[in-house]
Amino acid sequence: MQAPHPHTPAATSRTTAAGRQSEGARGRSAEEARRAAAEPKAANIITFRGVCKRFGSQVVLDHFDLDIPVSRTTVVLGPSGCGKSVMLKHIVGLLRPDAGEVSFDGRRIDGLRESEMNQVRLQVGLLFQMAALFDSMSVAENIEFPLREHTTLTKAERRERVHEALATVDLAGAEQKLPAELSGGQRKRVGLARAIVLKPRVVLYDEPTTGLDPVRSDGINELIIKLKETMGVTNVVVTHDLISARKVADRVVMLQGGKVAAEGSFDDLTASDDPRVQQFLEGRYTRDVDDEVMEPVAAAPSQASGQMSGQAAGNQVTHGEHGAGASAASTEPRNNA
Repeated sequence: MQAPHPHTPAATSRTTAAGRQSEGARGRSAEEARRAAAEPKAANIITFRGVCKRFGSQVVLDHFDLDIPVSRTTVVLGPSGCGKSVMLKHIVGLLRPDAGEVSFDGRRIDGLRESEMNQVRLQVGLLFQMAALFDSMSVAENIEFPLREHTTLTKAERRERVHEALATVDLAGAEQKLPAELSGGQRKRVGLARAIVLKPRVVLYDEPTTGLDPVRSDGINELIIKLKETMGVTNVVVTHDLISARKVADRVVMLQGGKVAAEGSFDDLTASDDPRVQQFLEGRYTRDVDDEVMEPVAAAPSQASGQMSGQAAGNQVTHGEHGAGASAASTEPRNNA
């Protein structure tokens, strides 16, 4: 039987099919490579080993050791001044340890150059207390900001990612509203949407339920659980809200004096015989605790400060102990943003 001429319909069809298979194989290979790169290289995505940090004579972290497991929610409790927020700033390189090591996904990061650290920051979303939204920008523009800063997505692709992020935090349809038109709980949700729009592997929360009523606080708790279960996100939650801690935590860590005083499930902590742990959980006032020196609001170098805050908007973070929400890569919108 004679083979079909190269330009016959049959030959053209086979050529087209082969081309589609080749393109599909390349597409699958690229997707598989992307997934492989995102696979965690270690059981603990973040580790602290012997980390020390002081501001003047005030020791905030004192040979601090901590493991943050992948795709789990770790809640960090402790009194004011124990080092919780300083710990968060070490994760995104806003602060560098005086001694010790900080690692992300098996790679030591405390000595990285800023250009290298930025690649780590893009994998971390941050939600701080006040949401850190740009008042003059709409909800959609706030969430889109890190996409404009850190991706080459088209306008239509960015719009789709914004829509997806808002749907995840149960705020679909709020794109054109301004922050002033939102309730406190809605602003927190927009901040969280911006924190996840770059699809980070880790989300850090600094007092996410502060200032919210019990119902809206529970809404934030549900979102924290949802992100872990649907996106495989590793959550690190710093909070004083014991109801929230009990609900969202896979593991609870209590800091005291710059060190881990207790860790385990929430029930493990309630059963602890450490009087400091019991005093915190029961909320019992004593003068010596009330008179403790509060944790200083450390001023990070201006370059790092701008990047974290930009990431807050850029990746979602705003510099400052009680900033608001973002990722960890840039802050002030540029003229071309």
